[in-house]
Amino acid sequence: MKKDDCIFCKIANGEIPSPALYEDECFKVILDRGPASKGHALILPKEHFDNAYEMPEEWASKVFPIATKVAKAAKEAFAADGVNILQNNELAAGQSVFHFHMHVIPRYKDDTISIGWKPGEVTDEQVEAMAEAIRAKL
Repeated sequence: MKKDDCIFCKIANGEIPSPALYEDECFKVILDRGPASKGHALILPKEHFDNAYEMPEEWASKVFPIATKVAKAAKEAFAADGVNILQNNELAAGQSVFHFHMHVIPRYKDDTISIGWKPGEVTDEQVEAMAEAIRAKL
């Protein structure tokens, strides 16, 4: 299903023109118009899913192979030193457009992009308790 007021639905389905780097029956890959770096691409499903939680498993299983293909191509095309593949879910995690999308961001030595966190500390008991809480929901 597509969402009438979703800009990514419109781009993915050709209502708003954007050159495709890759396209198949389910996904369209475009260059980000507010890129973090040269070659920054977005993988957009042609159906509307607000985030990864809503995406059916059969769709989700197709995303990472596309990301890998685009990452390899961008790394080679722009002589990147590395690539971030990332996806944000909900506002607290940095999602700003509420249509699932995956970023493929070529990285360059000495670039100014900052993606990171300060590592915390956790005990073995805390790890086991968290693991059990997640396993109970799987």
